Formats: sequence, C-alpha cells, structure tokens
Amino acid sequence: MHRFKSIMAMMFSVFFLVLSLSLTALAIYQFASALAGDSLVTGIVQAINTAVIALATFELGIGVGKEYTTPEDEHNMFNTVRRTVTRFVGVVTIALVLEGLIMVIKYSQLELAGNLYYPVAIISSASLLLVALGGFLGLSRRDSGPNSHDEGPDEHRRTEPRAD
Repeated sequence: MHRFKSIMAMMFSVFFLVLSLSLTALAIYQFASALAGDSLVTGIVQAINTAVIALATFELGIGVGKEYTTPEDEHNMFNTVRRTVTRFVGVVTIALVLEGLIMVIKYSQLELAGNLYYPVAIISSASLLLVALGGFLGLSRRDSGPNSHDEGPDEHRRTEPRAD
C-alpha cells in the first residue's frame, strides 16, 4: 500500500511541477508580449498573476512529493504538515494580496472607484487567511513532537565552560 501511495504521489507531484513549468513559460511569454505590445501595464499584470499561480503550483507539487513519498514517521508528521501548510498558505496569501493591489491600480487608472469593494474584499480575505494561519501554527505548536525546532524553557539556560 505504501508503494502505491508513493507512486501516486510522485505522479501528482510531477504533474504539478510540469504544470508549474508550463505556467512559468506562459508568464515569460506574456511579459515579452507586453513589452512588445501596446498594453504594457495589462500585460505585465497578467504575467505577474501567471507567475504567482506558477509558484503556488510549484509549492503544491513539492509539498505533495515530500509529504507522501517519505517513510511514515509519526514524530515528523506534524512538522511536515505545518511546513507544507505554511508554505502553501503563504504563497496563496501573497497571490491574493498581489491580485488585490493590481485591481486597485487597474480600477484607479480606469477611474472605476465604485468597484473598489472587490479588491478590498480580496485583501481583507488575505488578511483573514494570514490570521488563520497564525492561529493554526499557534494551536499546532504543542503537537510538533520531539524533533521540532521550538526551544523549551530549559534550552535557554547558558552553560558556562568549566575552569579546570
């Protein structure tokens, strides 16, 4: 069963990594087209959006590959989940904030101030997502096991070298 799970995880990981590579190529094409065309700002915005989606897809592929192909270890499971969720939610939050800021700039240039509710909602959602991530990390800290990098109260003590 573990072998099947590892094979399927590698297939999904490779799929997401290839998709990420394709999106990166598309972002480069959009950026080059924007430089050669008339709509510079719109083209650069599209290229940035595509690049951020490529980054999120890359993180998903790496996370799937790491989480499901390593041997199961109960002590390491919480740390792996915490790292994977943190990286993925971080990338999604960055994508949402960039999208909101790009929409603010776009609506400001087109003098559509009445539509600013949408980017404000996106940025607020990104803030809420970041707060939820902080809550998740705070609540799951104790479950991180003995291999965690969190220092306990005894590890803050200084040890002085003995004078012999």
